Amino acid sequence: MVVGGTGFLGRHICAALTARGNDVVAVARRPGPPVEGAHVVQLDAARGSLGDLVAVLKDADLVVSAAGDVWADDEARMAAAHVTAVDRLLDAMARLPHRPRLVHLGSVHEYGPVPDGVRVAEDRPAAPVSVHGRTKLAGTQAVLRSVCEGRVDGCVLRVVNACGPGTPEYSFVGRLAARLRARTGDTPLDLTVADDRRDYIDARDVAEAVDLAARAPVTGRIINIGRGTATGMRQIADLLVRASGIAPHLVRESGGTVRGRGAGWTCVDNTLAHRLLGWAPRVPLETSLRDTWTASAVPFGAGDPGTADAAHAGH
Repeated sequence: MVVGGTGFLGRHICAALTARGNDVVAVARRPGPPVEGAHVVQLDAARGSLGDLVAVLKDADLVVSAAGDVWADDEARMAAAHVTAVDRLLDAMARLPHRPRLVHLGSVHEYGPVPDGVRVAEDRPAAPVSVHGRTKLAGTQAVLRSVCEGRVDGCVLRVVNACGPGTPEYSFVGRLAARLRARTGDTPLDLTVADDRRDYIDARDVAEAVDLAARAPVTGRIINIGRGTATGMRQIADLLVRASGIAPHLVRESGGTVRGRGAGWTCVDNTLAHRLLGWAPRVPLETSLRDTWTASAVPFGAGDPGTADAAHAGH
């Protein structure tokens, strides 16, 4: 069962689990496009009936917690998605006669600001300053407490910025793809790109990490999922513009301060993921951004998220 299965990462996770022959249930708060290969159940984990949540979970062997208003402007909304929903999911799982495996998706922003040049490892104390980081950390801590108390068996994957087919428009990459799609004629597109460097991973690599974590004998651990390198935002923009085929002179970039939603530097040490899960990133960033561009031509969820470039999916 994938909670948040109709979202960006959730769809890729459903695709990866379905490809392995699993019967997948995607739980979503609101109606949306169908998820290929999965049965969609509409249920709000934060506000719905706890009994209904228990009923949905009763046959699950694996629960993936991938829901959340990733960058809502409403603090209460983020707390409901990142804290309340996780608490209720844990309560529901504790009421089951069996113990499904739990894989919870955390966020690199739980670490808080990190000095430039640092590849952050899992033992770094978390000190988030953003509402997003604080609420995501609270969800992670709730999962680890439940594991320590013996209520659930699971682990946390702390994920960096993700891109790939279906990248949402609230993100830098998704918003840039939408602006490039909307550009017409010979009028140049003016872009202000911050001088930030961030760790980006393809959503299909995240899905593979979830699949591996579901089967690994690892519990009560936080595991970084990222490429392990920080890429300049200007380089990311250039790669996406190149993928679009738009002539470079029709896109004018300038540096400056952008109202960012994340830290200026993010880069994780992914050694533990390799050691405990046998995981490593497979999809090159250039391929991920090319697939992001290709998939942006159709509405999100209109097809299998992996079909934009299935040869490079690696799953």
